[in-house]
Amino acid sequence: MEAAEKEEISVEDEAVDKTIFKDCGKIAFYRRQKQQLAKNTTYQALLGSVDTEQDSIRFQIISETTKIPLVAEVYGIDKDIFRLKINEETPLKPRYEVPDVVNSKLGTVRLVCSEDTGSLILTDRKGDLKCHLSANPFKIDLVSKNEAVLSINSLGQLYFEHLQIPHKQRATKGNEQNTPADTSQENQEDLGLWEEKFGKFVDVKANGPSSVGLDFSLHGFEHLYGIPQHAESHQLKNTRDGDAYRLYNLDVYGYQVHDKMGIYGSVPYLLAHKQGRTVGIFWLNASETLVEINTEPAVEYTLTPMGPAAAKQKVRCRTDVHWMSESGIIDVFLLTGPTPADIFKQYSYITGTQAMPPLFSLGYHQCRWNYEDEQDVKAVDAGFDEHDIPYDVMWLDIEHTEDKKYFTWDKKRFANPKRMQELLRSKRRKLVVISDPHIKVDPDYTVYAQAKERGFFVKSPEGGDFEGVCWPGLSSYLDFTNPKGSTDILFIWNDMNEPSVFRGPELTMQKDAVHYGDWEHRELHNIYGFYQQMATAEGLIQRSKGKERPFVLSRSFFAGSQKYGAVWTGDNIAEWSYLKISIPMLLTLSVSGIAFCGADVGGFIGNPEAELLVRWYQAGAYQPFFRGHATMNTKRREPWLFGEEYTQLIREAIRERYTLLPYLYSLFYQAHVSSQPVMRPLWVEFPDDLETFAVEDEYMLGSALLVHPVTEPQSSIIDVFLPGSDEIWYNSKTFAYWKGGCTVKIPVTLDTIPVFQRAGSVVPIKTTVGKSTGWMADSPYGLRVALSTQGSAVGELYLDDGHSFQYLHQNQFLHRKFFFCSSVLTNRCADEKGHYPSRCIVEQILVLGLRKKPSSVTTHSSDGKVQPAAFTYCAKTSTLSLEKLSLSVGDDWDVCVSC
Repeated sequence: MEAAEKEEISVEDEAVDKTIFKDCGKIAFYRRQKQQLAKNTTYQALLGSVDTEQDSIRFQIISETTKIPLVAEVYGIDKDIFRLKINEETPLKPRYEVPDVVNSKLGTVRLVCSEDTGSLILTDRKGDLKCHLSANPFKIDLVSKNEAVLSINSLGQLYFEHLQIPHKQRATKGNEQNTPADTSQENQEDLGLWEEKFGKFVDVKANGPSSVGLDFSLHGFEHLYGIPQHAESHQLKNTRDGDAYRLYNLDVYGYQVHDKMGIYGSVPYLLAHKQGRTVGIFWLNASETLVEINTEPAVEYTLTPMGPAAAKQKVRCRTDVHWMSESGIIDVFLLTGPTPADIFKQYSYITGTQAMPPLFSLGYHQCRWNYEDEQDVKAVDAGFDEHDIPYDVMWLDIEHTEDKKYFTWDKKRFANPKRMQELLRSKRRKLVVISDPHIKVDPDYTVYAQAKERGFFVKSPEGGDFEGVCWPGLSSYLDFTNPKGSTDILFIWNDMNEPSVFRGPELTMQKDAVHYGDWEHRELHNIYGFYQQMATAEGLIQRSKGKERPFVLSRSFFAGSQKYGAVWTGDNIAEWSYLKISIPMLLTLSVSGIAFCGADVGGFIGNPEAELLVRWYQAGAYQPFFRGHATMNTKRREPWLFGEEYTQLIREAIRERYTLLPYLYSLFYQAHVSSQPVMRPLWVEFPDDLETFAVEDEYMLGSALLVHPVTEPQSSIIDVFLPGSDEIWYNSKTFAYWKGGCTVKIPVTLDTIPVFQRAGSVVPIKTTVGKSTGWMADSPYGLRVALSTQGSAVGELYLDDGHSFQYLHQNQFLHRKFFFCSSVLTNRCADEKGHYPSRCIVEQILVLGLRKKPSSVTTHSSDGKVQPAAFTYCAKTSTLSLEKLSLSVGDDWDVCVSC
């Protein structure tokens, strides 16, 4: 390892041959489970062992093969959630249970237990949901209104490897006899029982194999979503043997599209949807996990084959999901819905809602690996002003540091970082710098010396600090599971936190490295990045003494990461296929609780052609996190470097983003308080419209806007599906309208991104765009009102100071609701708790779908004052436009349209 210190580390250490990553066939616990399950080993629940406790029902399960008991616990959780935990009854030592992800204040519901022949029935207080527990073989059916929704272990794939005493410590032959049959020494080399080899690496397992697995059958379901992160379709696909979805956080530079291999983050949470029902399965396990999926289509069986009166029986479709994890326990939450909105609330009740972001973070972010020095930053910042393009945040990658030592500045390139930050502050902009988890081994580096002295690094199996190679050369890795230089415009970017270890097994940390509490890295690998983002967010909050909201972007993530900031899709490539796949990737993150997500605009790797770059900016402008980024050795691609035609197109896309910020910020408030995603697949908004279930090339932004990015080169016409046979959709630029429930052909040129406003909605906007969000705090609002066939519309606006926690601690906010009904537009308070002094006015109102020219329009203020309002009406587009209004956004008022 000493030689590694002197070796040059370059981007080539990331740009590796994909063969250094495992496929399923090279994963020992997968091979063991598949081999053992082929033998049809069954488990039996011992009903005589049932113990009814205050918050759970507890009983034993025993395997025919091992005869070693497991203990199972079933909990009823508030909001129609069930939890099942299965563990060894008397483990050799405690098995890892994931901390810090689940809400510590989950309310439990006492379950009523009644016995039937060979089974138990567990019922919640309302009696709407029941768990039928069958004893032999062990199976649980979740029943709603006398219909089985979900079954556990109906395929008999429960699998649990018991911890064992290492061979060298076994003193007697008696110990040998306690070795479970499923972990025998037969084929030990192939099955990786005590050692698992991959290439030149050997993973030593101190207590032998410890994997767990369980199957779930979803009755009547064939559309499944979730389990990010994969560069795959939004709807999960059936898997073949050896082709499971892998959840294992890895640094995969230029990952392949349409591949089930694990990349930067893992959320072991799956949703299933059908007409009338949505359910969820949250598998709480932070070790390497594989998920197999198999859908059995609906079939009709002929019971009496003869004659015209042949009896037929229809069998519902069913999807089987098989979860397998390398270690830990079985800890699974069953979310029973029944609606998508209910599922989102249930999941956020368990893992937390999306953190309320500071407003600046919803603006445009400019990043590159790397801006060379202070002069480069100054020139790029000035370029945005010169070309009248708004942006909020400048980003600096690893080259800003001294020798890749985080929390330092290169003294030559960034001699006066405070002056640079003050320049950005004067423009009301922010700075984000990178902070990776690897710390350069250098006794003279303060961060390293202090962390080493205080024992804050991950340890090797031998007890010293774990050391691996990353950007600085030889590095130690901070142990963020251990409980134990900037201005206030500086925010943080967590990268390489899978964790990435160049020249390690699969470019990551060896599994037998040791964390705080003597837990092996294998137990918590997928949660490492979660802990770094949590620590960083908490550090930023402490910096402001609890007053300011943090902003932290993390490449690696886990369930619950939404509580701490944003994530992105990692090292994508400047190709059309990556623009296209970014949409389903972001939709999958969105329904999995992580609302603040985005993809690097333009593609991180390579040089996008001008058309691709424009199309990516147009797509990114309508997605939650909006950042342009590029790797080193690529051509510079600031928005004004491709000629005036393309500069103008990119300018328009970014300015449209800033125009929509009031709507976006209001959507993030909804995500924060009621768990609804910002970016939504169509099936979420149209849960009974079967045609929406597999759509992934367009999406809803909130409930009001449908966005269909152009993702093919040289497109002149695209097919847009407009859902809802009883809906009307308005083109947001031309105001033309269509009835829903059909696919329409939309002509497009390079300045077109098809966006449609849903009839019955009100979208708040800003009427003027400033240099950054900081310049727009007091700028006027406009309202885009799209009338339904009944002549009505509704929408919301949320407003606060955009940066502090006063909205939470002191109710410093405004939440307004707009209604258009019976030719009157009203502005009323949506939450009486909120109070916030705003000088903003609504100066512009555009009403779409008004079929008759008004004779007059008047405004009515809360003090009784009535004033006529000037208006223009276009009969061709059926639009009413009101300008130069002065209606206080925080006051009650009415606008009356007389026809």
